[in-house]
Amino acid sequence: MHRLRVLVVDDDPAIIKLICASLKNEGWDILTAMGGAEALETVEREPLDLVILDILMPKIDGFEVCLRLRGWSQIPIIMLSAKSDASDKVRCLNIGADDYITKPFAPDELIARVKSVLRRTGAADTTPTQPSFTSGDLEINFVERRVTVAGNEVRLTPTEYSLLQELALNVGKVFTHSDLLKKVWGAEYGQEREYLRVFIGRLRAKLEPVPTTPRYIITVPGVGYRFQATA
Repeated sequence: MHRLRVLVVDDDPAIIKLICASLKNEGWDILTAMGGAEALETVEREPLDLVILDILMPKIDGFEVCLRLRGWSQIPIIMLSAKSDASDKVRCLNIGADDYITKPFAPDELIARVKSVLRRTGAADTTPTQPSFTSGDLEINFVERRVTVAGNEVRLTPTEYSLLQELALNVGKVFTHSDLLKKVWGAEYGQEREYLRVFIGRLRAKLEPVPTTPRYIITVPGVGYRFQATA
C-alpha cells in the first residue's frame, strides 16, 4: 500500500516540528525543507503527494516557490501564512496553490485540510461515471484525467480538474456556491467563495476562447455556477 509522502517547508523549526508530529500520527512519510531552494530541490528529487509551504521565508519565499513549481509540476500545494489578509489568500490561489491556512492553526484543522486536498488528488483512483466528455472544442478523458482544447492538452492542477469534472458531469445543473464547495473541496468548506472565484477564473483562462465571455462555465448571478454544453 502506498504511504503518502508530504514535504513540509518552513524556516521555523518549531512549526516544522508541530506539523511533522501531527502528520506522522496519520501514518504518512514526512520530508522537510528549511527554505525555498531546498524545497525546490526536494520536489525535483523525491516522489511526493503534497507540499505544505510557508510564505514568509528569506531569499526564496513561498510565493516564488509556488510559481516555480507550477511552471512544471501539478503537485498539490497548501500555503501557510501568519497573515489573515484576504488579498494574500487570493494571491496564493491565483498563482496555483490548492489551499491556504492561517497561522496559528489547530493540528486537527491542518489534518482536515490535508485530507481534503488528498481526496481531490486521489480522485483518479475512483471509477468514472463515463469515460469521456466533449463540448465544442473541449474534451475530457475521465479515465486518463486528460483535458484538451482544440486538440491541445491543457495542464490542470488536481483541484482545477476536480472542479471541472464535477461541473462537466452535471451539464446544465446549477450548483450553489456552498454545494459546489462541499462537493469539490469537502464538507469542511462551504463559505470560502473566494476559492470558487479564483478557481473558476483559472479554469476559464485555460479553457475558454474568451475568458471574459465564457462558453462553458457560466455564472448564475447570486446563486453559483453551471456548465453549459456547446455544439
